[in-house]
Amino acid sequence: MMHVPVRDQNDLTNAAAGNTLVAAFERALAVCNDIIVVLAAIALIAACVVLSHSVLTRALFHSPNYWQDEAAVFLLVGATFMTAAYVQGQRGHIGIEAFVGLLSPMVNRIRLWLVDVASFLFCAFFAWKSWTLAHEAWIDGQVSNSMWSPPLAIPYVLMASGMTLLCVQILLQIAIPFSRPIPR
Repeated sequence: MMHVPVRDQNDLTNAAAGNTLVAAFERALAVCNDIIVVLAAIALIAACVVLSHSVLTRALFHSPNYWQDEAAVFLLVGATFMTAAYVQGQRGHIGIEAFVGLLSPMVNRIRLWLVDVASFLFCAFFAWKSWTLAHEAWIDGQVSNSMWSPPLAIPYVLMASGMTLLCVQILLQIAIPFSRPIPR
């Protein structure tokens, strides 16, 4: 559980100030993430509306529905995976910080960097497999087993895109310490 930001996280806004290319890339990714967060908020509201509509039409009109649940799941999958990079950029993912107070700031930076490298390796594998799954769904024309039968490539591409953005965000966080000027 995180109660306060890690000591070295307060300077994230100027983390790449020493390298204009990294700083520009960081700003571009932040703008992209901000846009995605707004779209994800709209998707969450839409999922709430779709599910509420589903409940009301079944309860009041005894009308069967066959598309609402899947539409809501697609919206939720998109919102969850596409905002992962934004959350990572804020260091908002769950982390065990039992040793943060015990370690020096330098050791904490090394710890964060090693965690980022391990996270990148996992997320890169996940993104690669997600793109493989999306490609297979697209090529094979896979659809869900419901009466509505939407293409499964939609949630798979959202999942793969979100994981790819997460990899880019983590890669940026891995590169930032190397872009800072060396103190003398």
